[in-house]
Amino acid sequence: MRIRWLIVPLALLLGAALLLFWLAFFSPRPPLTIDPATLAGDGSVLNYCDLPELDGSGRMAAEIPKGNTPGCGYSHFPLPILAQCTEPLPEGADDIRGLWIGVEGDHVGHVERVEQCGSRTVVTSSGIIHDYGPNSTAGLNTDDTEGSVLFLIGDREYCTRSSASMIWEAGVLNFYAFGWGPLAVKRYRDGDQLVWEYADGSTTRMDRICDLPDKHKVPVPRGARYSLPAI
Repeated sequence: MRIRWLIVPLALLLGAALLLFWLAFFSPRPPLTIDPATLAGDGSVLNYCDLPELDGSGRMAAEIPKGNTPGCGYSHFPLPILAQCTEPLPEGADDIRGLWIGVEGDHVGHVERVEQCGSRTVVTSSGIIHDYGPNSTAGLNTDDTEGSVLFLIGDREYCTRSSASMIWEAGVLNFYAFGWGPLAVKRYRDGDQLVWEYADGSTTRMDRICDLPDKHKVPVPRGARYSLPAI
């Protein structure tokens, strides 16, 4: 009798684990709504210390298509998604726009580009694009891939799905998994540096740079890569 009572919860846990695995790797990819010209352009040649004025003279965040990751990662550093947007930042949002490189902590050498316009924030790094906020083509939350694990089954690629919100709270940009889940990432300024805290306990301090380093022009996705035989 006791064994029977154990089998039911174990079966439910196994079923939930298999469902999450399917959702993470094999559920349909989100539609690619990013402007093709933005994705095709070369964002490695820009000066990221030359930032646009957020004076409301140009486009609003909600008028621009959502940026997301093509496949399991972009093949070259794309143009900024919010280049034409000049909507002022909302009250409570710190200005952390620009290009940043890890100089101290767990991810030294990590490079990321942060864009902001209105209530929208885009982080581009390591082959992935996380875009949160009002846009013209999709929902508020990021809906793309994480790039942390990549399966190859034959010639077909599978990578971890990713969805999160980016909410400013007391001067900290908090990433919540799925928009309603646990706090996964924090970004905030400390003096002239940007601090990145991840859910795994790692902390990285980043300095602002103007030019993309050569080795980041072709991205190297974070995490493992596995090859499986074709089915």
